[in-house]
Amino acid sequence: MSDQVIVAVHLSKVVHSSEAELTILDNVSLSIERGASVAIVGASGSGKSTLLSLLAGLDLPSKGDVQLAGQSLGALNEDQRAALRAEHVGFVFQSFQLLGSLTALENVMLPLELKGRRDARDQADRLLDRVGLSARTTHYPRQLSGGEQQRVAIARAFASEPDILFADEPTGNLDAATGAKITDLLFDLNREQGTTLVMVTHDNRLAERCASALALDAGRLQEPAV
Repeated sequence: MSDQVIVAVHLSKVVHSSEAELTILDNVSLSIERGASVAIVGASGSGKSTLLSLLAGLDLPSKGDVQLAGQSLGALNEDQRAALRAEHVGFVFQSFQLLGSLTALENVMLPLELKGRRDARDQADRLLDRVGLSARTTHYPRQLSGGEQQRVAIARAFASEPDILFADEPTGNLDAATGAKITDLLFDLNREQGTTLVMVTHDNRLAERCASALALDAGRLQEPAV
């Protein structure tokens, strides 16, 4: 099995409008090894979140291709890409994206139940305890603080033991102290489960904790930032 879990070749993303043609990403090539921790950094509008979406198969490039877990995303249809993500990928977003009608426990159980895991409740309980929320399992997202919601989101992302975790500004909506705790948690779980961590961040301290960084400037990949 290849050590490269993500390979991008000559990725470009161009958006057309009635007024102009906007190049968001321009000929980006990269590879990420299994178990690595990588930060994607750059100014606002540099193409960071677009690159993350392309690497995860949430969007398709105008040119180029991504191989994710050994499969060419360009060769798959939408349903096949979704199935590949369900098998290999977890996500943590700045906006948490929890389901408001489900409790913390039910939010974490959901991806496990979709996979048919009989131990979904036990696994969800274990992870919520791991992130310090064993006393909040029956609470709904609206009853949790921002930091608690992000911890639920992290527990959900790691529940199915993904090969790759994509995180888009995971501490962006949190105060400094809470963000530091969330960062510790992400790297602890990354190390314990051997998960490849790919993170978009504008926080230099967070980027410096990653083993390497990819810097974008106006859609072009620059020299390693860390």
